[in-house]
Amino acid sequence: MNKSLPAAFMLTVIRLDAVAPAPLYRQIYESVRQAIITRQLEAGIRLPSTRDLAEVLLVSRNTVINAVDQLIAEGYLESRAGSGTFVTSELPEESLTAFAQHTPSPPQPLPSRELSEIGTRYDWLAQRFSMPRVMPPANSLAFNVGVPDLRAFPFEQWGQMAARHFRDNSPLAIGTEQGLAGYMPLRQAVAEYLKMARGVRCEAEQVFITAGTQQSLFMAVRLLCNPGDAAWVENPLYSPVRNVLYAEKISLVPIPVDHDGMDVEAAIHQAPHAKLVYVTPSHQFPVGSTLSLARRMRLLHWAEQAGAWILEDDYDSEFRYSGYPLASLQGLDVHNRVIYMGTFSKVLFPGLRLGYVVAPPDLVDAFIGARAIMGYSLPLEPQAITTEFIREGHFTRHIRRMRKLYAERRDVFMEEAAHYLEGFLEFGPSDAGMHVTGWLPSGVDDKEVWEAAAAHGLRIPPASTFYIGNTTPRHGLLLGFSPVTPDEIRAALPSLAQALEQVVQRA
Repeated sequence: MNKSLPAAFMLTVIRLDAVAPAPLYRQIYESVRQAIITRQLEAGIRLPSTRDLAEVLLVSRNTVINAVDQLIAEGYLESRAGSGTFVTSELPEESLTAFAQHTPSPPQPLPSRELSEIGTRYDWLAQRFSMPRVMPPANSLAFNVGVPDLRAFPFEQWGQMAARHFRDNSPLAIGTEQGLAGYMPLRQAVAEYLKMARGVRCEAEQVFITAGTQQSLFMAVRLLCNPGDAAWVENPLYSPVRNVLYAEKISLVPIPVDHDGMDVEAAIHQAPHAKLVYVTPSHQFPVGSTLSLARRMRLLHWAEQAGAWILEDDYDSEFRYSGYPLASLQGLDVHNRVIYMGTFSKVLFPGLRLGYVVAPPDLVDAFIGARAIMGYSLPLEPQAITTEFIREGHFTRHIRRMRKLYAERRDVFMEEAAHYLEGFLEFGPSDAGMHVTGWLPSGVDDKEVWEAAAAHGLRIPPASTFYIGNTTPRHGLLLGFSPVTPDEIRAALPSLAQALEQVVQRA
């Protein structure tokens, strides 16, 4: 009879490091392989099931399966139908001895490799601006921020469109019908949609298809700013935006955000000659407030007087649950100082990697030049399918359906949170977007809550990591309700309450 190992025993064999460069499956593979070589795991012993291993290691089952499959392929483990997975009994004794006694040579120092000034900044960014690296299960949905519910997306319909394009439209498949600014039918469809739904003043020639908001931002900053130019940015600020601006040597001027959005008067007082403004007027990330009409008008007037540019990031404005979505800031701009940016990642699916930027008419040629330097970086097929998806009415129907779905989930979340999280969190605005921010009591560290929640399998970014400059950050949690069903919300909130209680009691 084969001896079996309890799953808990494997915690003495497998040690995972969430901040190590090696992926988790590789760490599991190396740990088990070394345990076999050193005879910590005896030949013929049966390992726990992949499901049990995943549970004790707090990783996804697929992560464990990938490691086990590799060990089987290399002959360290063997799978027996109906019995389980066993340490192989066929490794020769001399091989085990050679492996166990082998001491790797110390790594030789590499020759000096000097980075450019920008490369040095990129390297520093990777080390300096990182979120706390804790690893809830890879398939965890509660409470992921900015993630649409892919289970509700009509992938069957999308797949049929894709099959039709690959089968019937060879010019599309080989990419011969795309200009520098992107696939013209998609540019036309986006322009028509933005004029109707967002009040944007544009024609198709002003629309540039990009790989997402970060690429749109990168192009605009490269075209409009010189190193050292000042830029107003909301504080707290979406981290990828901070990183792009910093990498381009832009001088960030953090501007506080309140219930009316960015404090424009404070910004004018602090840096009246700034060259650039980054703003999320429809739904500030991560606070959730909306830029008031008075501040919108003041911002536009100042930009025209100062010769400054405004980057409007309209990342999830489709999801507003009280009244109609607010018109864009760009639609109020009569002096062409606003560059409008949007994305399909939030309303369709992240893997699509398609966004768009609307350039003022007098900047179109400059944007075309920038795209010429960057090259044809976007596959044509997703653009063609997205065009058809919009033109046939699926896009607007999907948005309406998801807006209703997310509104229901928002209501369930707020109702259940009032019960489970009372006294722990003070919630900000929740009438738009895909998440709500809950602010913690004074003295409670949101990074500690992040780590405690991760141990319960929850993905909850800490708000303090989005603050920049010398401002004392406010501590809170970003709680995404969009990817989780009402039942999943009810199941996950008690775990969040436990994590909060753990940290609050220590504070």
